[in-house]
Amino acid sequence: MKVIRNAVYLTLAAALSGCGGESRAAAPLTRGGDDRTGAYQVVPDWLKPAPEHGGNWTWGSISGVAVDNPDRIVVISFGDWNAQGQEVPGRSHFVSIVDGQGNVVENWSQWDTLFHHPHQVYIDPYDPERHVWIVELGGVGFHEQILKFTNDGSRLVIRIRDPEPGITPPEQRAKAAPGPLDFGQPAMLAFLPDGDFLLGDGYQNGRIARFTADGRFVSQFGSVGSGPGQFDLIHGLAVDRNRRIYVADRRNSRIQVFTAEGAFIEEWPDILDPVNLWIDENEFVWVLDGSLNRILKYSLEGELLDYFGAYGAAWSLGRGTWDGGMALPHQMDLDEDGNLYVASWSGRWVDKFVPRADADPARLIGPRVRLP
Repeated sequence: MKVIRNAVYLTLAAALSGCGGESRAAAPLTRGGDDRTGAYQVVPDWLKPAPEHGGNWTWGSISGVAVDNPDRIVVISFGDWNAQGQEVPGRSHFVSIVDGQGNVVENWSQWDTLFHHPHQVYIDPYDPERHVWIVELGGVGFHEQILKFTNDGSRLVIRIRDPEPGITPPEQRAKAAPGPLDFGQPAMLAFLPDGDFLLGDGYQNGRIARFTADGRFVSQFGSVGSGPGQFDLIHGLAVDRNRRIYVADRRNSRIQVFTAEGAFIEEWPDILDPVNLWIDENEFVWVLDGSLNRILKYSLEGELLDYFGAYGAAWSLGRGTWDGGMALPHQMDLDEDGNLYVASWSGRWVDKFVPRADADPARLIGPRVRLP
C-alpha cells in the first residue's frame, strides 16, 4: 500500500509538471532505505553480557523485558547458555536489572531456585510500589507459578503455584476441566486498576483466568480449540479503555476480542504468529509477531494500519546479525521517554529502539492505555 500510494503520487506530480503555468520545485528525493526499523533508530549492541559472562557462555533465551524507568529495566532469561546453546550447570541470570546503557547492575540470584523457564515479566502500571511480576512456565516435574516480588527483589510477596509439578503437554491438554490452579504452562498477565489481574493460561490450557490482587481465583472463560472463544496457545493479553479483552490466539493465527465478562465479540484472522499485545493511549493495538519479526499496528476495529521490523539473525545465510533485527521476538515494553525495548527469544538479545528526531508521531508506539 505504501509503495502503490507513492507511485501514484509521483505519476501525478510528473503529469502536473508538464502542464502550462509556473514550474514548481521538485520535492527532495530520498534514495535507498528499507524502513526496517520504522520511525525508530537502534542503539547498537544495547544489552551487554553480565559481568560473570565470559569465555564460551552468555545469555540463554531472553524471554521478557519490563521497564521500571529509563535507567532500570528488568530482563528475564532461561539462565546462562554456552556457545552451543546448552544450559550451563548452576545457571543464573534468570532475573537481571539493566541500566539505560544495557549494563547488568543486579542479578537476582537469591531467587534462582524458583525458576526453570521464566516466561514473561511485568510491572503493574497501576501499582505505586512497582512490584515485579514473573510468570514461570514450568516444565515436566517443575511447578508452574506466578510470582510477585518487591521492586528491589528483596522479598517474595505472592506465590501462586500449581500444587502438582508440570506433567507432559498431552496429559495436560487432555484435562477437560482444569482446576483454578491447575495451570497448563501459563504465559501472560494483564492488570486492572482495582488490583485484579488476568492470566493467559496458556500453552496447554485454553483459558483466561481472573485473580484478585492477593492471588485468589475469581473466574475464567475459554477452552482448547479453534472455535469462537476457544484458544490454541494464548500468548498475548491486553485490555482497552472500554475493558474489552484482547487475546493473541497464537496457533490459531488470530486475535480474539471479548467483553469484560468473557463474552466473545469478534476475531481478527490471518495474523501469523501474535506473541504480545500492547494497546496505547491513542487506542491503537500493537502486535508483536514472532514469525514475521514485525510489530504491526491495528485500529480497535482490527484494520492493519502500519508495521515495521525484520528478521535479524540470518545465520543460515552466513550474514550474521544486525542491530535492530528481531529473532522470534517475545515481549516488548516502553519507557517514559518513548524508547521501545524488544526481547528476542531465539536471538538472545534485547533491542532498544529510540524515536527518530523527525519521526512521524503516528508511527510511534504510545504509552500504555490506562483504564478508568
